[in-house]
This record gives sequence, C-alpha cells and structure tokens, in this order.
Amino acid sequence: MIASPAGGTPGTPGVPGTPTGTTVYDTWVAEAPPPSDDTPRGAPEGPQLVVRTVAIDDLPDTPTALVDRLPDTHALAWVRHGDGLVGWGEALRFETFGPGRFADADDAWRQVLDRAVVHDDVTLPGSGLVAFGSFAFDDVSPGDESEDPARASGALIVPRVVVGRRGDRAWMTTISLVGDRSAPVGEDLLSAYPHQPVVEPGRVVLADGAVGAADWPAVVAEGVARIQSGELEKVVLARDVVATAEHPIDTRHLLGRLASAYDACWAFSVDGMVGATPELLVRSEKGLVASRVLAGTIRREHGRGVEADPAPLPTTVQPQRSAGAVRDGDDADLLHAAQLARSSKDLEEHEFAVRSVAAALEPFCSSMNVPEAPFVLHLPNVMHLATDVTGVLTDQNPAGPRPPSSLSLAAALHPSAAVCGTPTTAARSLIREIEGLDRARYAGPVGWVGADGDGEWGIALRSAEISPTDSRHIRLFAGCGIVAASDPQAELAESEAKLEPMRYALTR
Repeated sequence: MIASPAGGTPGTPGVPGTPTGTTVYDTWVAEAPPPSDDTPRGAPEGPQLVVRTVAIDDLPDTPTALVDRLPDTHALAWVRHGDGLVGWGEALRFETFGPGRFADADDAWRQVLDRAVVHDDVTLPGSGLVAFGSFAFDDVSPGDESEDPARASGALIVPRVVVGRRGDRAWMTTISLVGDRSAPVGEDLLSAYPHQPVVEPGRVVLADGAVGAADWPAVVAEGVARIQSGELEKVVLARDVVATAEHPIDTRHLLGRLASAYDACWAFSVDGMVGATPELLVRSEKGLVASRVLAGTIRREHGRGVEADPAPLPTTVQPQRSAGAVRDGDDADLLHAAQLARSSKDLEEHEFAVRSVAAALEPFCSSMNVPEAPFVLHLPNVMHLATDVTGVLTDQNPAGPRPPSSLSLAAALHPSAAVCGTPTTAARSLIREIEGLDRARYAGPVGWVGADGDGEWGIALRSAEISPTDSRHIRLFAGCGIVAASDPQAELAESEAKLEPMRYALTR
C-alpha cells in the first residue's frame, strides 16, 4: 500500500515502476511528520490529523447546493436528494493494490483514527473525520503486470475540507496534518481553494471502446452459450464507450447535471470516477445495515424524464413496500413496469443478486429482512427490479475488537451477483476470458467511511472514468446481467439505455 500526505504524489524514490514522493513500508506508507511535544508516549506511529466540524447555515435548499460549493474540478462527492458530502483538497491519500486492496485501506484508516484529534460540534453521520474511496472491480486488471505494474487498485482520500448536509442541518469540516508546514490552516485553508468557474466540455465526440457496439452482441451470445451449457447461471458483461471533449472535463459540470436529473441516485466523484449510481452496496449506521439490490432492467421508451422516486432507503428493519410513485396517466410506464415485474428472465436475474447480498451480509447480522418480492424502481432512463435488504449488526463486546466498518462490509459484499454473476468464481473467470474490457473501478465500491466506521458505499454504475493523463478523454461504462434467456440485441439496447446518464452529463 502507498500513502501520500497532504496531497503529495504517491511513489517511492529508487523503486522501479513507482513515482517519487514517499517511503514504502510493509503495510502502508506515509511520510509521517516528526513527533510533536503533545504526542502521547506509546501512541501508534503514522500521520496525525486534527479535525474540526462546525455547523453552517448558508447552504441553499437545492439538489446541487453541495456540488456548487466545490471550488475546482478536483472534486470528491457523494450526494443524493441534495444531502450528502463533498470535499476538496487532500490531507492524506492511501493507494492499495490487488486482492488486499480493501483490507489494506481499512487497516490504514484504523491507524489514522487511532491518532486523530477530532472536535465535532455536529455529531451526525458524515461529520467529523471522513474519507472518500474508490476501488477496482477485479483483483487484477488486463495488462497490469506488463504495462503498468504500479497502477493502484484502490484509493482512500482524506480531504482537507468537507461540506455536508443531512436534512435541515449542514456543516463544514476542516482537516489538517500535524507537522505539515506547507499546508494552510484555519481561514487560510478555505482561501487556499478559490472558486473557479465551471467549464463546460464543449463539443463531445463518442467512439467505440475496447469492444465495438457491433461486436458486443457476439460476446453476449458466448456468455449465453456458456450458461446454457451449465458452466454457470449468470454473468454480467460490460462494455465501454470513449468520449473526447473539446475542453478539459470539469467534474463539477458532470456532478451538477447528474445531481439535478438523477437526484434519487447517488451522484459521486472520487479519484476520477464520476457517476450517479442507483445501487447502494451497503449503508452502515448505528448498528443497522441496508443494501439496495438492482437487477432486471427495462428501458423507458419515452426517454429521459422526471424521475419518479420511491421512498427513502430504510435505516430500520422494516419491509420496504413502496414501489415509487408512477406519474398519473403515464400508460407507457405502467405497461413497462408490469412487463418487468412479470418477466421470468428479469426475476431470475434479480433473485441471483438478492441471494448473493443476503448471504454476504448474514454472517455480520443478528437479524435480517429480505423482502419476498422486488419493487419497480423508476429512473429517468430505465426501470429496475429493486429489493432493499436490511439487517441489524451483531452486538459487539465493547472490550473486544472494533465492529466491522462500512468499508469492510463493502469488501464482504463485493462482487455481488448484480455486477459479476453466479457462481461468483465462475462468473469472474468468464468475465476475464471473454469480456475484453479493463473495467478498472467501474462496478467496484465507491463511497465514504467515517471515524466510527459507519458510511455509505455504492456500486460505481452509470459511471465514467476521466483519463488521468488527458482530462479531455473519458470512458463511459455500461453492463448487463446475462442469463440463459438473454437476447444479445436486447442486451445491447439495454446497455445503450444505461449509458444515457453519462451521455446526458457531458452535454452543455
């Protein structure tokens, strides 16, 4: 694992294949500041953060109020219905690699917490010390060893400034690294990030990605054939589209459009991954866990419209029965919703996903609620079969080890059948064999974790990856669940519908 303090460049002097700027240790890396006079004897080694959260009252009640606070394109964000968190600057960055990417990040986070000094006047989920994270879908990526051995599989970023809102309360958190004399503090910390105008991308040209649209149905057909032969029950296959913009892509432009048009989704931005995911991998809050499972999709033929939002995801163990409000008189939506709810192909695909999430959460929970039937979630571009799985975490002994963090729960859930397939090992092997695509962090966990371990992690769907070397280039992703009854051309049409949010976000 590699870590860089105060937004430094990760790497190791003299180690081939890594940039310069840090020193590598066996577990995680940081240029720790010299011990200060007030550091207690026996305190764990590593960086020490000083955190202060105060209430603010100047945040407008709009879906984009948080996004509008972002000073520049280097944005961290997790926003839904105008609530959530945004951050900027970097106090610390941890980069992790390979199969241990989640555990290494979680261990590093716990070490930071052991030394952090936190003054939190708000004490709400998301206040105090938080980190934003984004992790790769797979343990390995095509070409990693031969082309880019230093490429990180995950990033956990502690911002210097966080602004959050939950209901009618809003707050600001400032975070500084003890001993970092180059970092601004206090009022200077806010003035160090002057607000820059949001830049539109201008003209955008789309092109085929790793596998062209004309060739992708053949990949799907191979997946269907392998399922029908009994090799596996379901596989999720993805494709990408490459966009080139006239101007460098400003993350805030994308977030603003997504937060407005897809406000019932979680609009996110972490380390170059941007999107609006409708699927919550896990929320952990005060001993309760929840996961929104989506699998089974139908396109809304009338195109992007006003979103019909179901009830908020529950935080208590109660059945979720609301299917969302369907606009009166919208016969097309009613017809499509009924068609989706009766589709044996989509119900089968959905059942695989729900079972995988319930099985992954069960070891951590003393009780769970798994609804018998899904509801239909209406989004502007598509409808999904959806199930909200909820549970109560097993009581922890206060004198024993810490309870599992939201990040460790996300690691246990990933990859679910909604983004990989069933059985998991066979599906992942088939994806590596036939997909022909480097997913990178697409369909991997993305979200945030707090000082108490609680947090929210979504699946990076309806998303895109901005190129780290040329910000005019961006890769858009879409994937479809394939079962024995899947039709390749219908899956292609579904993937086009799932590309719509990011195509819309790139427009002026």
